[in-house]
Amino acid sequence: MFEQTFKNIDDVLWKEAGCSSELDYTEQSSWMLFLKYLDDLEAERSMEAELVDKSYDYLMDEKFRWSSWAAPKNEDGEFDHDAALTGDDLIDFVNRELFPYLQGFKQRASSPDTIEYKIGEIFGEIKNKFQSGYSLRDALEHMDSLNFGSQDEKHELSSLYEEKIKNMGNAGRNGGEYYTPRPLIRAMVQVTKPKIGEKIYDGACGSAGFLCEAHDFLRKGKLTTDKLKKLQTKTFYGKEKKSLAYIIAIMNMILHGIDAPNIIHTNTLAENIMDIQEKDRFDVVLANPPFGGKERKEVQQNFPIKTSETAFLFLQHFIKSLKAGGRGAVVIKNTFLSNSDNASCALRQELLENCNLHTILDCPSGTFLGAGVKTVVLFFEKGAPTKKIWYYQLDAGRNMGKTNPLNDDDLKEFVKLQPKSKDSDNSWTVKIADVDQDNFDLSVKNPNQEEEAPLSEPKEILDEIAALDAESAKILEGIRGMV
Repeated sequence: MFEQTFKNIDDVLWKEAGCSSELDYTEQSSWMLFLKYLDDLEAERSMEAELVDKSYDYLMDEKFRWSSWAAPKNEDGEFDHDAALTGDDLIDFVNRELFPYLQGFKQRASSPDTIEYKIGEIFGEIKNKFQSGYSLRDALEHMDSLNFGSQDEKHELSSLYEEKIKNMGNAGRNGGEYYTPRPLIRAMVQVTKPKIGEKIYDGACGSAGFLCEAHDFLRKGKLTTDKLKKLQTKTFYGKEKKSLAYIIAIMNMILHGIDAPNIIHTNTLAENIMDIQEKDRFDVVLANPPFGGKERKEVQQNFPIKTSETAFLFLQHFIKSLKAGGRGAVVIKNTFLSNSDNASCALRQELLENCNLHTILDCPSGTFLGAGVKTVVLFFEKGAPTKKIWYYQLDAGRNMGKTNPLNDDDLKEFVKLQPKSKDSDNSWTVKIADVDQDNFDLSVKNPNQEEEAPLSEPKEILDEIAALDAESAKILEGIRGMV
């Protein structure tokens, strides 16, 4: 039922002049979904307060609650068409009254880690793209059919929302920056093994896939009230620069059960890493920072190792942001392992000397749809130098792409072998003492695979072609004699 509802909303958006791609569909669905969720959450809390004979203070003034303007009901609980705004009146209310009211929450909030502040941030960045009030009315009625009552319903909705993010990621370059294959994230979480009570961080969180998967990992089994509260408020932390990604991250985490996500809308790299103090550090870093981007000179001044490559700056930030003994799992271009420029060599040396880079997962082409680059995942622990690295070369046994994406089974062997760093046809160990100490080249070279035969010299190739031609001519002459 939920899947059909999302399809119906997409059909409405497809006819809207202001919406032209999956990015627009996800953005517009998100703000409606957020307000519907918020209304259901407030109604639930009001009922809980009533049961213990207490009053409940609503976040939203009555006029701006979903149940007042988006889906008014009559005394029988049926949709009240007479009270519902539509056409130009609806567009005028949303643009001139509702959005300005919601934007004002940021100024009225007591602190940035409250849901009020998040509301203000979201609606300060997002715009209503509906131009037809009749289309908006149709979309609102479809959205109102969604329920958030049970945990199963929330789980189904979060799964569908993930699918929308994935589709958005396949819609173009901007969307693709937000989506990392979930099987890869799950494997990274399983290897890193976060625990409740630890602070988990992603400074380039995109749609918050890493934080959501870490939440699902920690949510398994029965948890005490104290642990649940810790999971809700003091476990997951993220930063995101782009407006749409930030909004989607907030919504994604809310659907995974985090009411007021600790996600900040900011450019992480604008922070001088020398200003990071112990209180700012985290136990676990899980991230896929954007690569291929270029940062300005003034941003590069925030880092000891100067480079314009975004991913290399993020890696410095993540190392600095970890506590001693903290664990990191970071996706990065595989060329990082072998680039000979000064910044790459210095960063590899920094990583090896200040962290135990215990595992490198080599991902095949096609892992990231449409990315066009090969990637590796670096697993490291801060505080002790690297003595040896366990490499695993992921071989899915097929060409991966849109119709054959990465799946959990592809990573089973890696997750199984990693804890004891077992060698196999796809895995091996390299001692740091055997690594070139001048450039710290960490290239993936699987010793278990036969080396390709070296290419012949041009003269040898020409001689071989001539010999084959002569042999072919001889065979043809014989055939002619038989005819």
